[in-house]
Amino acid sequence: MIVEKGVSTEEKKTDLLGRYIGIGLALGVAFGAAIDNIGLGIAVGIAIGAGLGTKAKKKQDNQDE
Repeated sequence: MIVEKGVSTEEKKTDLLGRYIGIGLALGVAFGAAIDNIGLGIAVGIAIGAGLGTKAKKKQDNQDE
């Protein structure tokens, strides 16, 4: 396992969640633009991104143990 100097494991986990939320948001905006409902796309994108980010964070926690 490679550990970056000065970056704690907890900060990496938070960064992982934020990364997935950002990806979900981008995809949600694209989806919302396609169906002409940006608000719905943003909400769906954030929800999906948060769900995937939480799943990835739990998977990383299990690998760290």
